[in-house]
Formats: sequence, structure tokens, C-alpha cells
Amino acid sequence: MTICPAPLHLRLVLVFSGKRKSGKDFITDRIQERLGRGVCCVLRLSGPLKHQYAQEHGLDLDQLLGPGPYKERYRGDMICWGESRRRQDPGFFCRLATRGALQPVWVVSDARRLSDLTWFKSRFPQQTRTVRVQSSEETRRQRGWSFTAGVDDAESECGLDSGVEFDWIITNEVNAPSLEEQLQPILKLVEESAVL
Repeated sequence: MTICPAPLHLRLVLVFSGKRKSGKDFITDRIQERLGRGVCCVLRLSGPLKHQYAQEHGLDLDQLLGPGPYKERYRGDMICWGESRRRQDPGFFCRLATRGALQPVWVVSDARRLSDLTWFKSRFPQQTRTVRVQSSEETRRQRGWSFTAGVDDAESECGLDSGVEFDWIITNEVNAPSLEEQLQPILKLVEESAVL
């Protein structure tokens, strides 16, 4: 594997992970709003996966990108297809997601496998930090989650449940400290990176 230098503009890569309905997108979107789109881009690894899957299977990309039942109907097969692609090339979706990202802060909203973390840490070791978003099953159920065999017990949901030391863990629950309070160390790092 050839290691390429990080782009000169890149100061920080925040790689988020967490279970379905834990609030990853909500939190990463808030970070982008706080920093501004000129400073921060949100990269979704599932975006290129869904785009490629829709293209190869003749499906509606907009519905695959949405939160509705259409995506859930294809989720299991899409996971198997994505795993096959990753076995051939572990960085395939990471490269697609980062192509054209010009902002100094990249927020990856949906890392799901150790290979995702490994790819970012090996390519951008000085810039990459990891964040785990966690919520109880009860909270996730209130947000519309229900256990689906073959999805919630697959690597795409469980691949980062253990054996990973995250730089930060955010608890996205009503009775947890406020998100603003929990995000302070991350936002401080952004400022220390001389981005703002």
C-alpha cells in the first residue's frame, strides 16, 4: 500500500461511529453548522456505497439515501454487497467519500468497520481522531429503531463495538450532559488546529 501525504489544506479528520439511530448524523450536522460549510464538510461513507449499489442494481438513489422503508427493504443485500466490495478493496468507499473534499475539517459521519478507521488513521495519522456516539436501546427505539436480524447483528453495526479506543465518547441521551458540553473538547481541538 502506498501512503500518500495528506492534502495541505487538511487539518483535522473526525471519524464518528455508532449504532443505528444513535444520533450520529444529528451530531455531525451540528458540528458542521457550528463550524460552517467553508471550514467543515460531512463525509458519509454510506453515500458512495448507496450510489454505487443503486447504479449497479437499477434502484432509486434518493430513496436509498432517505430514512424510509425503501432503504430498509434493501439494507441486508446492500450490506452483503458492500462487504464483498470491501473484501476486494478495504478503502474503496473511503476514497470515494473523500474525493473532492477541500475543507480543512472532514467529519466522517458513519464509520462502521475497523477497516474504515484503519484507512483514515493510516492515510492521515496526524489529523485523524475518533468519536463514538452511544445511545441506549430504549432511546434508539423511541427514534424509530427496531432490531433487524442480519443487520443489527452484522459487522456493519457491531464491527466497532469492542477492541477500539475512541478519542471521545458522546452519550446522546436526554439524561446525559448536554451535547454542547460534550462537544467542547472536539471544538477546542478544531480551534487549536488553527482552522478558525
